[in-house]
Amino acid sequence: MRHKLFRALAILLLSSWAIGTPVRALAQEPQPAHGAAEAETHQGRGAVDVIARLVNFAILAGSLWYLLRSPIAKYLADRGTQIRSDLVNAAELKQTAAAAIEEIDRKMKALPAELEALRAQGAEEIAIEEARIRAAAAAERERLLEQARREIDLQVKVAERELVAYAADLAVGVASERIKKTITSDDQQRLVDRYVQQLKAE
Repeated sequence: MRHKLFRALAILLLSSWAIGTPVRALAQEPQPAHGAAEAETHQGRGAVDVIARLVNFAILAGSLWYLLRSPIAKYLADRGTQIRSDLVNAAELKQTAAAAIEEIDRKMKALPAELEALRAQGAEEIAIEEARIRAAAAAERERLLEQARREIDLQVKVAERELVAYAADLAVGVASERIKKTITSDDQQRLVDRYVQQLKAE
């Protein structure tokens, strides 16, 4: 595309130079130079030169406009489309940023309430945990007391049995002593004879 454009510009410049050359040649054509006629010739030559330059410029400008009209229009259209797309993207970014800022503001406003709710929830959980610990401690205390009561009851029963056995032994000893003191040798002989007779009768 650029090569074609440069080629067109080169052709345009050459054509404008070729067109302008005869005009300048006519403008520079020798005229008789004598007095007033020479001055008029110089003035006419300057006017023809200006006209030739204007014609060359008009041809160059027209050619440039003809050749560059389509690329310039396409560039301006593409640039306009890009600008409109950038504006749309900027508007979307602005809306997104505004929504994000609103969300942050909402969260910041709701933060004290959330902190208060968390504080209340923490206090409630602490109270529940304290109650659970107290209940567990009370249950453990009752278990230890019940175990102590069972051990005490067992020791009391053992002591009672030992006391009964000791009392029985003591009673047997006292009775033996009394029997020894009250029974004579004749009574002992009679008891032996009775026991022997009972064995024979069996």
